Amino acid sequence: MAIYLPATADEQAIALDELTPREIVAELDKYVVGQHQAKRAVAIALRNRMRRQKLPPELAEEIMPKNIIMIGPTGVGKTEIARRLAKLANSPFMKVEASKFTEVGYVGRDVESMIRDLVEVAIDMVREEKLEDVQDKAELNAEERLLDALLPPSPTSSSSSPQGLSIPDAVVSSSAEIPGVASGSSSSASSDSQHRTREKLRQQLREGKLDERIVELDVRERNTPSFEIISNQGVEEMDINLKDMLPNLFGQRTKKRKMKVSEAFEYLIQEEETRLIDMDQVTRTAVDRVEQSGIIFLDEIDKIAGREGGHGPDVSREGVQRDILPIVEGTTVNTRYGMVRTDHILFVAAGAFHVSKPSDLIPELQGRFPIRVELQSLTMEDFIRILTEPKSSLVKQYTALLETEGLKLEFTPDALDEIARFAFRVNENTENIGARRLHTIMEKALDEISFSASELENKNVTIDAAYVKKMLADIVKDQDLSRYIL
Repeated sequence: MAIYLPATADEQAIALDELTPREIVAELDKYVVGQHQAKRAVAIALRNRMRRQKLPPELAEEIMPKNIIMIGPTGVGKTEIARRLAKLANSPFMKVEASKFTEVGYVGRDVESMIRDLVEVAIDMVREEKLEDVQDKAELNAEERLLDALLPPSPTSSSSSPQGLSIPDAVVSSSAEIPGVASGSSSSASSDSQHRTREKLRQQLREGKLDERIVELDVRERNTPSFEIISNQGVEEMDINLKDMLPNLFGQRTKKRKMKVSEAFEYLIQEEETRLIDMDQVTRTAVDRVEQSGIIFLDEIDKIAGREGGHGPDVSREGVQRDILPIVEGTTVNTRYGMVRTDHILFVAAGAFHVSKPSDLIPELQGRFPIRVELQSLTMEDFIRILTEPKSSLVKQYTALLETEGLKLEFTPDALDEIARFAFRVNENTENIGARRLHTIMEKALDEISFSASELENKNVTIDAAYVKKMLADIVKDQDLSRYIL
């Protein structure tokens, strides 16, 4: 079964099952610099997932994903690799911090909430895809309903109103006057006259000539009461929709609301999209996508490494590991959309492991992450590449931002070398925060230009090494670099 990536403006759809691991690494290279071993590991994991889909169901059920643990300092690309991999595979993706969870019995979030959050992400993904499919039909239906509101059908034709809408949901206020259309249709008017008038009105609507007119719609009230279930395992965050349980008590109440034609059109489009989308099918597709291709990035895994001390704030560290264990190993989690199996979800864990080490995790959890890759600290050459090579590099971002002010910004090669050198030096002398240091260095280097861009007469600005040194000179003078760069 071929899986196709969503097409973008400058790329044709790619058949994902035709991407080799080498090509997956090449795709990741467009966004993340270096870290070849980590990219290689996730590329193999993704390719194995595609291979599994081609196997007989009974054998495919037995093949579990090989979870990955990434070891490396902050800011070297761990999260970005996992996020780009999920986007490449069009998979539901959730990033969670292991340190946010607490052991069952303690106040805080339980580990099963990551699966419930992942299902919500998948629901949104599938719903967006379905919206694209029904968008044209929804706009057409909304247009017909708005025309019914602006020009109610004559009694002779009301039984066969367009698009099967015999009872319009909106009525036009009596004070509204439509340019070029006679106010009030005579009950004896012929159907041909009614049709011509309606088509003339449709043309004016599409041309935007009626956007400022006021119509009065019957708007459905959506504030249905909902509750949360509180159990011995914490807040389950599972809403109960009383409208479905007690339909006679909570009917479809409406209220009249006046709005412009342009606003009414948008509202009716949303209402039609809701009608056209089968949410039961969306839910089934989303749950299946989570079970077969979901990816969870479990960050800060090193923060829960270590054995029990018996007291203090870290008392639940090993307990959290034991709670995570069945989720990673494969279990069934109860969500508001039904039961979700975690057997084939890919888990990518990451941590700096400055204080602890992977062997400090409980043995059972270590065994659930058979693949370990170590990410390297970034060099000055890596910083230069990060500034220029990725599709959304910092240089491209700042150039595009200032171009909105009519300012054409250009960086010389020696300026980029100087920015990379400053970032590398600050990382060496203070905390090493990896590529994130480039953000603070760039902000300081471009502080004056960003502040006065709209007032500058010369709209062509070249950033060279001398300008970078001048803007960052105070960093060199003061030994306490942390005062200037967070």
